[in-house]
Amino acid sequence: MSSRGADGIVEDITIALAQFRHLYVIARNSSFTYKGQAVDIKQVGRELDVRYVVEGSVRRTGDRLRIAGQLIDTSAGTHLWADRFDGTLANVFDLQDQVASSIVGAITPKVEEAEIERAKRKPTESLDAYDYYLRGLAAFDRTITNRSVIDEALRLFMKAIERDPEFAIAHARAARCYATRKSNGWMLNPADETAEATRLARRAVELGWDDAVALTYGGYVIGYVGGDLDDSAACIDRAVFLNPNLAAALGVSSWVKACLGEPDKAVEHAALAMRLSPLDPRLFAWQFNTGLAHFCAGRYEDAAAWAGKSLRHQPNYPSAMRVMAAGQAMAGRLAQARETIARLCLMDPALRLSNLADVLPPFRRPDDRNRYIEALRMAGLPE
Repeated sequence: MSSRGADGIVEDITIALAQFRHLYVIARNSSFTYKGQAVDIKQVGRELDVRYVVEGSVRRTGDRLRIAGQLIDTSAGTHLWADRFDGTLANVFDLQDQVASSIVGAITPKVEEAEIERAKRKPTESLDAYDYYLRGLAAFDRTITNRSVIDEALRLFMKAIERDPEFAIAHARAARCYATRKSNGWMLNPADETAEATRLARRAVELGWDDAVALTYGGYVIGYVGGDLDDSAACIDRAVFLNPNLAAALGVSSWVKACLGEPDKAVEHAALAMRLSPLDPRLFAWQFNTGLAHFCAGRYEDAAAWAGKSLRHQPNYPSAMRVMAAGQAMAGRLAQARETIARLCLMDPALRLSNLADVLPPFRRPDDRNRYIEALRMAGLPE
């Protein structure tokens, strides 16, 4: 392939990466100075003052193209990610889009994971706002089914906010901890915690109106905890508009589309999220969202199957357990549905049909809500 074609791919990837406001991306005119040279990655890192480098190659055999790429930590010279992409000359522009989208989806969680590990090695006394944020993220990503871990994540996010009161993403992540408390039935004072979660989420959106990550999680909490589905959808739609390659935004968009009564769009957005980041720590949530969407569409076997996939990643995830039980019941598999409800009640003995509204998604269509409640009644959830 010509040098010009390879340069086009590099430019597309650079532009896509630059959409992430928390990544400092070197312009192509600077990075191209190393093109065709045998370089020391650590030297590149020092000269450009960057921590990570993406490098790769383009090969042509007849009308077939193979593009390889890898992400390298310049401080250690270690490889964090690698992949290859195949296509033809006839669809080279589509292939360029695919490469850029896939690399962005793969790079951001890997960069985040590496930064988390870096932050975890620092002493608590010396952490600044971003360090507290990353430590909170590390705690949150360990599990969402351990209350003490979520409490610790919330504490760290609030520490980040203390250090920088205008840190939009820290507000959004702190609000997200309250959403996790709600979905697990852990709120001790629902009125106060709902008010605090909504305050944090709306502050995140106010501070981060041009930040896709803040809009993603702030918008989710505004919908799930605050109950304002219209504002939630507006925030998440803007997040997808700002960064259509952000897997988290597409994953959360799948949830809000299901709640709005657009299940096919919900399934599509969840699939895009999983394609962009197939090893993401949030995969279980996107699988749950897919199951929820199938339930709303009346595809009950699919709903139970996708909820089951989610539970294989997070075995004690109550939201997925509720959808699996509801899907099994509506599919006529009552014995399995009752087994699932028995497991759910062991995790949350206080859950009843009478307080189910405390954890339900904010369904826009009354029929979706009514079928969901009736399915869990059929599955044996106590009154």
